[in-house]
Amino acid sequence: MVDTRDLKSLGQQCLCGFESRPRHKTICNINISFMKISTKLSILLTAAFILSIPVSASAQDKTIKRKVAIGRFSNETQYAKGLFYDKENDPMRKQALDILSSKLAASEKFILLERDDLDVLVAEAGEGMNKIGADYIILGSITEFGRKAEGQQKVFSSTKTQTVEAGVSIRLVEAATGLIIYSDEAKGVAETTSRQTLGVGGTAGFDATLSDKAISAALSQLVENIINKCMDKPWRSYILSVDDGSYIISGGTSQGLSVGDSFNVYKKGRIVRNPQTGLDIELPGKKIGTVSVQGSYGDTPETEISFCTYDGEDLDAADLGNYYISDK
Repeated sequence: MVDTRDLKSLGQQCLCGFESRPRHKTICNINISFMKISTKLSILLTAAFILSIPVSASAQDKTIKRKVAIGRFSNETQYAKGLFYDKENDPMRKQALDILSSKLAASEKFILLERDDLDVLVAEAGEGMNKIGADYIILGSITEFGRKAEGQQKVFSSTKTQTVEAGVSIRLVEAATGLIIYSDEAKGVAETTSRQTLGVGGTAGFDATLSDKAISAALSQLVENIINKCMDKPWRSYILSVDDGSYIISGGTSQGLSVGDSFNVYKKGRIVRNPQTGLDIELPGKKIGTVSVQGSYGDTPETEISFCTYDGEDLDAADLGNYYISDK
C-alpha cells in the first residue's frame, strides 16, 4: 500500500522542479540582455570619447598670415597744434600708430610692415599697388580729440573728473586692386575721478595716459572688423619661377607655410571692364592643379620663398604671371 504522504511529497518536488527551471532560464535571458546593452553602451562611450579628443593642429585648417602695411596715420584735429607744430613728429599720430600695431600683432594673424614712406611708394607703384609688398594697406587718421575737466563742490566733499574723447577713422585698402574694402569710424572715451571729503582724499592733476586710453578704446572697436575683412578673403601667392621641376612661390615660414602644405593653383580669369564705373574686373579663375611645399628659404617676410612640387595641367613657364595660388 502506497503512503499518501510520500505521494504528496513527490508531487511537491515535481512542482518545485517544474517552476524552478523557467525561472532560471528567465534569469539567464536577463543577464544576456544586460550584457548586450552594456556592450552597446561601452561602444557608444568609446566613440564619444574619441570624438571629444582635440584634433591636432596639423589636421585643422591652417591660418596663413596676411602681410599688412600700416601707412599714413595722421592727426586731423587742431589739438596741441601751435606755431611750431611738426606734422611728421606729431605725438598723437605716433600713439595711434603704435596702439594699432600692437593690437594687430596680438591677434597673431598678420605680418606687419611699417611703411612711413607709403605715399611715395603708392605714387611710384601707380596702378601696380601690389609692388608695395603687402596684401593690405591700412590708412588712418584721428578725426576728433578733446579733453575736459569737471568738478563738483559740496559742503563737506568735492569731486573732480577728467574726460578725454577721441575719434578715429580707418580705411583698409586691398593692395592688388587699390580698392577700399573697409572703412569705418569709432569713438573712445576715458576718464578718471578724484574725491575729497573734509579735505581728506586724493587729488589729480593732468593725466597724460587718458589720451592713450581714449585712442585705444576707439581702435579696439575697429580692430575686430579689420581682422575679419582680411581673413575672409582667400590668401594669395604667386609662382615666381620654375627651375628643374621645382616651383618657387612667394611666402614662407613666417606666414605659416610648412613642409607638406598643399595649395590650389588657378589660372586667372579674363579681365572685363565695367562701363558704368570704368573699372576692370577680373573674372573667377579656373583651378588647374595643386602645389605641395617641400621647403622654405629667406630671412625676412619680404624675401621668403618656398620650393614646391606641382601636380596638374601644364603651365606656361613664359607667362607665370597668368597664374596664382590660393588657400581656398
